[in-house]
Amino acid sequence: MTTAASPPEVLRAPLVVEFPFTRSLGPVQSAFLTGLRERVVLGVRTTDGTVMVPPVEYDPVTAEEIRELVEVGATGTVTTWAWNGEPRPHQPLGTPFAWVLVRLDGADTAILHALDAPGPEAVRTGMRVRIRWAGERTGAITDIACFEPHEFEPHKGDAPAQAAPHDGQFADAVTGIVAEARLDYTYSPGRAQTAYINALAERRTVGERCPSCHKVYVPPRGACPTCGVATTDQVEVGPAGTVTTYCIVNIKARNLDIEVPYVYAHIALDGADLALHGRIGGIPYDQVRMGLRVEPVWTEGGRHPDHYRPTGEPDADYDAYKELI
Repeated sequence: MTTAASPPEVLRAPLVVEFPFTRSLGPVQSAFLTGLRERVVLGVRTTDGTVMVPPVEYDPVTAEEIRELVEVGATGTVTTWAWNGEPRPHQPLGTPFAWVLVRLDGADTAILHALDAPGPEAVRTGMRVRIRWAGERTGAITDIACFEPHEFEPHKGDAPAQAAPHDGQFADAVTGIVAEARLDYTYSPGRAQTAYINALAERRTVGERCPSCHKVYVPPRGACPTCGVATTDQVEVGPAGTVTTYCIVNIKARNLDIEVPYVYAHIALDGADLALHGRIGGIPYDQVRMGLRVEPVWTEGGRHPDHYRPTGEPDADYDAYKELI
């Protein structure tokens, strides 16, 4: 009696993609963010009289440049909302809260932020709210810590504020910000690439052959992009291959301990019908060329080739790799 082997576990790993960048601010955005630091909310009045908060620099209807700043209230009305029962890291509040669109008093458009409420039953469209300012303010949207409920009696003096002209002048104005774009998620390479990665850990390179056109894809994709059929027939290729094309890298990447300049190349491994990419070492960067025959170099304990180096063989004929460029 034989027992079928269990399929290998598909790999999964956390992955973070982030791209923080520095941007300068024009006069409108500078005044808006500096105003938040000073607990003042500014908007702009467009050519048709609409007060927009947050402010924009160009009229969305006429595309004209707009610079008429106005101050609006720190209280407002919820126009719509959605409950967030499981806050993510770096969101405004660490406990469950509501995302709300709030039309501040004096404004004609709504601003998106968090509302601190005990539960969804405490939130409704039309409810009155006010800004809860952050204890330390630096000139960023996070200077508004969140909104909180704020009911008022409709007697004289409690009427919503009206937009008032403002010159936008503050001491030590904010002129630039660092915008942080970040995405955290769990990545799975799937069945085909899991097998490819596991084989690399054994210093083997494994691709998959299409049962229709018979092309061998490395790394495998699980399906043939030309024929649209599943690829399950594993094929070991290489280890040597041919440089099909390359580029010289002159800018040092952060957290990458490689001295520039260096060469990054597309390499067609023997037996493969798709070129993979890898760094070329063991040769001066200005001697790398198309057709150069190379082989992988593994480091102790490495799960993938560190780089590729020349094998010493004669260069491959162009006709042997031209279809893989």
